[in-house]
Amino acid sequence: MNRLAGAMSRPASRIGAAMYRLFICLFLFASLTFPASAADVENGRKLARQCSACHGKFGLSKDPEVPNLAGQPSLYLEKSLKDYRDGAREDRRMTLISEPLTDDDVRDLAAWFASIEFNVVTPD
Repeated sequence: MNRLAGAMSRPASRIGAAMYRLFICLFLFASLTFPASAADVENGRKLARQCSACHGKFGLSKDPEVPNLAGQPSLYLEKSLKDYRDGAREDRRMTLISEPLTDDDVRDLAAWFASIEFNVVTPD
């Protein structure tokens, strides 16, 4: 009888372990999806004034050597700004501009540029 009970509990424990792993994966995904604090897009808009000289008023650069920021994913923009600020990426101008930014400032700037929508017209 104990042998039969042990055989019955193995599949149940496998299902339980699989459900536990699934729960952990979903929890981790959800925690990455929702930021700890919401970004302030309006503050990002104000902070972006200093970016407009190179990146354009709405993040659309006219200089071919300066990237467009409008519509870029906020996670990409946050990482890029933090990398400049922390020295992982180097550009004299970007380092000077990003050094005084707090994590909240970076999040707000990224949210502002990510919120800008534009249309692309393809050639005929």
